[in-house]
Amino acid sequence: VPGTAVAVANVDAHVAVPASTVVSPNKMVMVMGTSICHLVLGEEQLAVEGMCGVVEDGILPGYYGYEAGQSAVGDIFAWFVEQGVPASYADEARRRGVGLHQLLEEKASRLAPGENGLIALDWWNGNRSVLVDADLTGMILGLTLATTPEEIYRALIEATAFGTRVIIDAFESKGLAIEELYACGGLPERNQLLMQIYADVTQRSIKVARSSQTPALGSAMFGAVAAGPGAGGYATITEAAARMAGLKDVVYRPDPGRAAVYAELYKEYVQLHDYFARGANDVMKRLKAMRSRITSRH
Repeated sequence: VPGTAVAVANVDAHVAVPASTVVSPNKMVMVMGTSICHLVLGEEQLAVEGMCGVVEDGILPGYYGYEAGQSAVGDIFAWFVEQGVPASYADEARRRGVGLHQLLEEKASRLAPGENGLIALDWWNGNRSVLVDADLTGMILGLTLATTPEEIYRALIEATAFGTRVIIDAFESKGLAIEELYACGGLPERNQLLMQIYADVTQRSIKVARSSQTPALGSAMFGAVAAGPGAGGYATITEAAARMAGLKDVVYRPDPGRAAVYAELYKEYVQLHDYFARGANDVMKRLKAMRSRITSRH
């Protein structure tokens, strides 16, 4: 129809930022699903280790838009449910009329931080930030004959939370403070245990976007700005966010006791992170190369 405003193309994760109510710096938006995109606004351009990019006006006008990310999060949990859960758990889930993820979350929530005796590196699909290395692989340390599926499931959640903490620390080490976290995507809609673990590990409160479809809402918001006030839209994306975006009532706040234990575990994670990824022991890459070499012969 002549006169219909058409907004230029935008990035799905980027439009989720104002759709999560974030229109100012120092608030990190986590688009949480099969992977995680971490997005934050800054007032100056900084070189942050492992960031996927920084673009002036790239997310919202007037700010530098930063992005980092983890290349596998929900995909790791899906892998474990599909490949590592015994038939007895599947039978129990069917009997109770719940999904396997829901059953594992319930069982894992009964464990205290550190009780599983495990720590994992969340590199099932390599590492996007901060290492930018697709040849890294996953690891679970501490397995025994008594280890249960829910203990592994919790360790995998914790590992992805530690990976997010590394990204936050990288930004803060360069002077871009991350004061609050905002979450959107499929995982905040489905897994309360995961959200609480992220709050405890990062030692930050996490607010959750009201919309379960924040990229679609963000697209509509930018469309409303393209239309402008004269056509029933808005003059700025900040005004559109104030009118169209919102948050759920739930806020995940860190528990000091759990956070203290996770601070200990995080130190162990960082040591393993650096040992396997920064040249001390490239065993992950050697194993991957060996597999490729042998597979190519068949």
